[in-house]
Amino acid sequence: MGRLDAVDIGAKKLTVQTEFFVNPNWRIETKVYLGGALKKVYTEDLSRTPEPELQRCVNEFHQTKLEEIVAGLRRMSQ
Repeated sequence: MGRLDAVDIGAKKLTVQTEFFVNPNWRIETKVYLGGALKKVYTEDLSRTPEPELQRCVNEFHQTKLEEIVAGLRRMSQ
């Protein structure tokens, strides 16, 4: 379970990858790459999230981080 998006920001490609892990506890990790280099890792604990809501939580976390990062990079490049 996860998501992967890539967006061109200026001359570089921004890649945002979110993955779901079950061990040692339910969590998601979102890795941010710019120009192929890992720049940041965000982690969110999902151990208290009901199982039917997991995919929705992964999607929302991923989309929120993607939008925040893209908006910030676009502001910086102007």
